Amino acid sequence: MYFLGIDIGSLSCDAVLIDDDENVIASSVVPTGARNRESIARVSAEVLRDAGVDRGAVRATVSTGYGRDRVDDRLASVTEITCHARGIAKLVPGTRLLVDIGGQDSKAILMARDGRVVDFAMNDKCAAGTGRFLEAMARALQVDIDEMGPLAAGAEGRQTISSMCTVFAESEVVSLIADGTPVNEIVHGINRSIAARVAGMVKRIAPDHGALPAAMSGGVARNCGVVAALRGALGCEVAVPALPDTVGALGAALIARERCAAGAAAV
Repeated sequence: MYFLGIDIGSLSCDAVLIDDDENVIASSVVPTGARNRESIARVSAEVLRDAGVDRGAVRATVSTGYGRDRVDDRLASVTEITCHARGIAKLVPGTRLLVDIGGQDSKAILMARDGRVVDFAMNDKCAAGTGRFLEAMARALQVDIDEMGPLAAGAEGRQTISSMCTVFAESEVVSLIADGTPVNEIVHGINRSIAARVAGMVKRIAPDHGALPAAMSGGVARNCGVVAALRGALGCEVAVPALPDTVGALGAALIARERCAAGAAAV
């Protein structure tokens, strides 16, 4: 038996397929695009193809993310906060504090020792500090967003991006470029501004965060510069799993398995 988790975010649609022993059989990430039903169909087909599994062998599907109610054949839809916590507990056991930065929001999640969500703080009012924010900064710098991580290397940390509003920050970056500010200093300032905003959310839910094992999920966790800045802002190590994009989808797949097992036990 197999269990499928699908995480429909604003930038990407992610899927993870696990077996009855919670082993990850395959995973896939595709752009969400304007038609998320097409993205759901595509990511589902890709993960099943890569696993060599027929659709009929999937016992249950759980969806998460902002487009979770668009999955027609789901057993249930579950909030991304719960799914990311469940996924990171599997990948990085012992995590007590999770920072998830996605395309359109960022979250700080405080977890119990068993992986349950205790509290959370969320920025979903604007794009500040999210994947969309980084995309705008990459456009202003005229670089590919995948190149942003290493660009902060060697920076002395002299530059600060004062505005976290995407529009104003983009104008600020353009002005810095015109003034001849080195690109690595600008990128370092961008990373520090994101980390400072996230650290503010963390402090609201976990004043003693420095003593808690921390981890990061979401596509922005692939940006080594942001991760390094976050470690500095929090004053602690921040673990990043090998596939941070698919943490939520993994959590959804694990919940699908758990609910099926609970249902079978109740029969």
